[in-house]
Amino acid sequence: MSEDNGTSGLGWFLAGLGIGALVGVLYAPKSGSETRSDLIASAQDAKEKAAALAQQGVDRANGYVDQGKQVAGEYVDKGKEYYERGRSQWTQYVEKGKDLVQDQQDKVQAAIDAGKEAYASKTAEQEG
Repeated sequence: MSEDNGTSGLGWFLAGLGIGALVGVLYAPKSGSETRSDLIASAQDAKEKAAALAQQGVDRANGYVDQGKQVAGEYVDKGKEYYERGRSQWTQYVEKGKDLVQDQQDKVQAAIDAGKEAYASKTAEQEG
């Protein structure tokens, strides 16, 4: 049920480090200046370890960001591909539609011309 992530691990590590340092100070048979230098050294070590863990977190986050950018770039590329494919198909449909309209106009014009010729020949027969 508990989550095992870096943040809680770091917190427990630092708490254990603090408790260990406190116990060490209480039971150390050293002089005050030696104890202070040991405390300073322990604090410095804890600071360095915390900085290393923080850097690991930053590196991991940057890795996730890069991975997200890569995935997003792939989706953008796919989107462009689909857009271009759709645009190409749309252009083909428009051209087919223009051709169909032109064919119909040609047929109507041919029918009109045939009608005019038939009328002209019929009127010429009746006059002659």
